[in-house]
Amino acid sequence: MHYQYRVQNVCSKAVDFDLEDGKLHNLKFWGGCDGNLRAISKLLEDMPAEEVIAKLAGNTCNGRPTSCADQLTRVLAKALESESGAPAAAAPLAEGRA
Repeated sequence: MHYQYRVQNVCSKAVDFDLEDGKLHNLKFWGGCDGNLRAISKLLEDMPAEEVIAKLAGNTCNGRPTSCADQLTRVLAKALESESGAPAAAAPLAEGRA
């Protein structure tokens, strides 16, 4: 299923991704540090969403209490919850669906 969410308190404005069988695909950040975020997208391709959450939740950036990677974990948790109906482990959720 395809998801698009707005993120908050980071340089990126939104994130798009697909979840197939619990795995992350086609991750794209809109705005932010283009080279770094494209690299993160490549590294996370086909990774289980729960593993992404476990590795990146709580990551901060430049003195902020969050980061683009942390925001991704928050929206991934929300997407997993909407697919399964059961809450996924993550920090407080980002702003919601764009």
